[in-house]
Amino acid sequence: MHKISPEDPTEEGDDSSIKSKKSQSRTPSKLNYSSGSSAVVLPIVRNVIGKAQIFLQNEPTYVLAAIVAIANFGIVLEEKTQVGKALSAALSTMFLSMLCANLGIIPYTSPIYSMVNKNLVPLAVSLLLFDSDLRRVIRDTGSLIAAFFVGAFSTLVGTLVSFPLIPMKAIGSEGWKVASALTARHIGGGINFIAVAETLGISASNVSAALAADNVVVALYFAFLFTVSKEGEEDDEDNPSPVKFSGSPSTDVDGTTITLSSLGNSLAIASFLLFVSTLFTSCFLPKGTSTLPVVSLFTVASATAFPTFFAPLSHTGTAIGVIFVQMFFAASGAAGSIVAVISKAPSMLLFSATQIFVHYVTLMGLGKYVLGLKDRELYIASNANVGGPTTAAAMANGKKWPRLILPGLLVGILGYAIATPLALALGKYVLLRFSSIA
Repeated sequence: MHKISPEDPTEEGDDSSIKSKKSQSRTPSKLNYSSGSSAVVLPIVRNVIGKAQIFLQNEPTYVLAAIVAIANFGIVLEEKTQVGKALSAALSTMFLSMLCANLGIIPYTSPIYSMVNKNLVPLAVSLLLFDSDLRRVIRDTGSLIAAFFVGAFSTLVGTLVSFPLIPMKAIGSEGWKVASALTARHIGGGINFIAVAETLGISASNVSAALAADNVVVALYFAFLFTVSKEGEEDDEDNPSPVKFSGSPSTDVDGTTITLSSLGNSLAIASFLLFVSTLFTSCFLPKGTSTLPVVSLFTVASATAFPTFFAPLSHTGTAIGVIFVQMFFAASGAAGSIVAVISKAPSMLLFSATQIFVHYVTLMGLGKYVLGLKDRELYIASNANVGGPTTAAAMANGKKWPRLILPGLLVGILGYAIATPLALALGKYVLLRFSSIA
């Protein structure tokens, strides 16, 4: 009879093989348990996240909080970082809002966006025009006002040349509307783009694409203006009484302090002007006419007629107006699909670049060689046209042209006052007809 010794390799192998089999028999059960848990847990997690997302996107208070936070993000980024300064608060806000919408963090459409467009944008237009005393503009700008009007005319020429060449067919029937809005922006500034876009009913996705493309062109154009212009004042013997700047835009009245009463007064006056404008539009203008051009006209007329009343509120009005405009950019960005913006932006970028190129050539040809205006005045006027009062004053300060800081601010404010009606008239009576023929 065979005896099995402890060292018997056969038995040892059999024993180890049994252990191996037991181990193998236990391992699959653990794996099956783990994979089974994942199969049960993941759908539950997805379901909870989906329900939470649906709830939040349909909750107005959440959407409002998100829009205000995104709007503030753009302002802080511009104030605190070089990247934000390069992009601008508007573009930073739009990009973040668009990203959040495409990731499902905020909805593409919401009643909050409609509230911003319908109620806050008209208030912003009025608030930003509190400093638009036209008598002061004409009195204090000197020959720069002539350069500004040449710049505005040059933008109109740029649009008339660019639109037949680049009708922006990628955006369909809204090509002439976008061209009108960009015309308004390149005469006055961003607030005029908003006013024309709202008046003509441009879709939010096209607003996002147009602003994104135009911001790139404007940034490059400003870099060009800084490159070609010379730093420092020139000999001004032919202009013995230049306007000097030694304070805030409202040098005659201390309107730089924001107080509780200035906040309340600014909102109350802007709301009243909006009410009067809405009433006037409903009673005397065709049905469907936007109130934005009317509230612009009424605010400018009021600020010109009662400058001592409106001047102390200008700083507060600007602060509130900028926040409302930032909320508009956030709402517009949220409605933009990244894919749609990328597909539409190239034609808008080409149109904007051509428009500004023609603007510059016409401005220098007519202003310098026909009217004999100085280069630095034409550069500041062009900056005020394309960027608005703030960028014009910043350029004058950066190039060490102190005599042009205040006039640059004032002609920029004048741009706010005249750009919207000029662009709407060009769009409805020229571009629309050309678009229908083409």
